[in-house]
Amino acid sequence: MRSLLPLLLLASPASAADNWPSYRGPAGDGHSDSKSLVSEWSETENVRWKTPVHGKGWSSPVVWGDQVWMTTSEEVKGTGKVDKKIAGNTPAVKVERVTFFAVCVDRKTGKVLHDIKLAEETDPAFCHDFNSYASPTPVIEEGRVWCHFGRHGTWCLDTATGKTLWQRSDLKCDHFRGAGSSPIVWENLLVLVFDGADQQFVVALDKATGSTAWKKDRETKYPHNSGDNKKAYGTPHVFIVNGKPELVCPSSEVTVAYDPKTGDELWRFNHLKKGSMNVGARTIGGHGFLYLLSGYTPQLMALKQGGSGMLPKEAAAWSVDKGVPSRPSLLLVGDLLFMISDDGLMTCLDAKTGAVQWSERQNGAYTASPIVANGLIYLANQTGKTIVVKASRKFEPVAVNELKDGCMASPAVSGDAIVLRTKTHLYCIGKK
Repeated sequence: MRSLLPLLLLASPASAADNWPSYRGPAGDGHSDSKSLVSEWSETENVRWKTPVHGKGWSSPVVWGDQVWMTTSEEVKGTGKVDKKIAGNTPAVKVERVTFFAVCVDRKTGKVLHDIKLAEETDPAFCHDFNSYASPTPVIEEGRVWCHFGRHGTWCLDTATGKTLWQRSDLKCDHFRGAGSSPIVWENLLVLVFDGADQQFVVALDKATGSTAWKKDRETKYPHNSGDNKKAYGTPHVFIVNGKPELVCPSSEVTVAYDPKTGDELWRFNHLKKGSMNVGARTIGGHGFLYLLSGYTPQLMALKQGGSGMLPKEAAAWSVDKGVPSRPSLLLVGDLLFMISDDGLMTCLDAKTGAVQWSERQNGAYTASPIVANGLIYLANQTGKTIVVKASRKFEPVAVNELKDGCMASPAVSGDAIVLRTKTHLYCIGKK
């Protein structure tokens, strides 16, 4: 058993092999208990069903029972250009209107069960073309699914009827390049992170009513005033440390842990590199460490557990700079730590020391986080290839699988099937 189990796993009544309730699965670490996933597929092989998904959305699919949920958005673009101060160096056409949707398909057949228009917004805040207006992954449990679009709103839906049970649209920040942090459920709370260019805060809502249980400002002093240096996309994670829960929330420049019951700050750690902005990966832990990623200025840090207050630099037992991702999250498998950089360098490290075991170049760019099941690691890239390798101390490739469109979303697992979302379709991959 992995040494750090988030409370989300303890709260889930179903096996990890059956349900995939949130970003990166039941334990939030990319692990599946399934023993019967296929390792090879194509457009014609080992595809049980393939369903088109309208619009643009990079949220990962979540699964509960016979339902698969995701979010998407429809953009109407005008003719005006976005100011370069906002859009950055990439020219962008202004979006005049965006519509937000929640989509549910039948896990067994791929039939669309719900396609729910949640809201329509005119003159929406800017979202970079690399991102989407529907990038945060929903979170689901029996009878309820929570769909989050950052500043554009959060909805709690009845999974049977698709009806809205509550909605919040008053939580705002300037995401600067669009939202990315996914919500999590812990006990009776829905936890959301808003790391914007103008303000940064964490908020916990009553998951049944949507009312605010607590809200905590980040109170971070940034070395630069640029919005790009302040925004971040990290998804929170709850760990048990010395018998107590810690809500770990990575952000630009710093990672902070809170008491999930009250929002009180427990500790904070300033990342070792200045300019370590835009962190998007979800924190994982084991062997007495939290494995932190610093974001756009890549660095992997093994942070010792059990600290409090302002942690010194020495709290990082070791760090690695080469081949570190800013978007895909890490995988911890036993004593080995696996990572894939944004530009496709896959590395295996000793999880206790940081010593490199192997490093191999994979073709393509990567945004989706990898998963592991039955000793195999699956890594989907932006052009449609999914690399399968053994989770071992030496590099052992197994297969390279290709679909027509690439993946921005991370895979989900349900039973003996992989649920894989490309830019245009949702696939159920498994033996027919």
